Amino acid sequence: MLPYPQIDPVALDLKWIKIHWYGLMYLVGIGGAWLLASRRLNRFDPTWSREKLSDLVFWLSMGVIVGGRLGYVLFYDLHAYLANPTLILEVWKGGMSFHGGFIGVMLAALWFGKRNNKSFFELMDFVAPLVPIGLGAGRIGNFINAELWGKATDVPWAMVFPPFSDPAQLPRHPSQLYQFALEGVALFLILWLYSRKPRPTMAVSGMFALFYGIFRFIVEFVRVPDAQLGYIAFGWLTMGQLLCVPMIVGGIFLIWWAYNRKPTVKAAV
Repeated sequence: MLPYPQIDPVALDLKWIKIHWYGLMYLVGIGGAWLLASRRLNRFDPTWSREKLSDLVFWLSMGVIVGGRLGYVLFYDLHAYLANPTLILEVWKGGMSFHGGFIGVMLAALWFGKRNNKSFFELMDFVAPLVPIGLGAGRIGNFINAELWGKATDVPWAMVFPPFSDPAQLPRHPSQLYQFALEGVALFLILWLYSRKPRPTMAVSGMFALFYGIFRFIVEFVRVPDAQLGYIAFGWLTMGQLLCVPMIVGGIFLIWWAYNRKPTVKAAV
């Protein structure tokens, strides 16, 4: 087995406020996305200023945070949050849904695009290669929090997570690191390299939806489902997999549509 590093989830305790690693990972994701977006800004729209890019990143970040939290509430534990609504504000304890954040980003992009004369898919194609930075950072945050670990296993890289997280103290798949490698590193490389050449509108968005859906669907087979939900069907289907099905189907459709309609080929973003 590999030893779990036992990192304190609190990065900095100032007595009057505690700064958690999980929250810092959001700053890493947002800051990294802004830096990379600024490098590609001229190819996306030479008329855009850094201030407008900052506005875009801000509103998309709000979509991630608000959508991610509400998505977790609606998809994963609605009963508990209805019983105690104040729990919704305790974001430092985790409880964020990628799929909810994805919906939040789409709504924010739709709103921002209408205000700035950009189509929904123009913005989504520009943003898609940046998203894996935040996804990868978020999975590191999950790992530090010792949450969302995998099923018991005897693989050489299994880990025993702290007793407060896993009372059973079983060697488990470090599924957070699998997701970091796939949703963060691999997805970033796929999208970054693919988007370097001119692609028809919607193609980059389709690639994001397709590969994220595939990667997440695969990892869910070795990840323990949320205790309050368990398996949705068949003794193996999780909520995460169920929510990935429309992403995979939608991604395939967008790629097909992008290359089979009469697209306007745009510069790489």
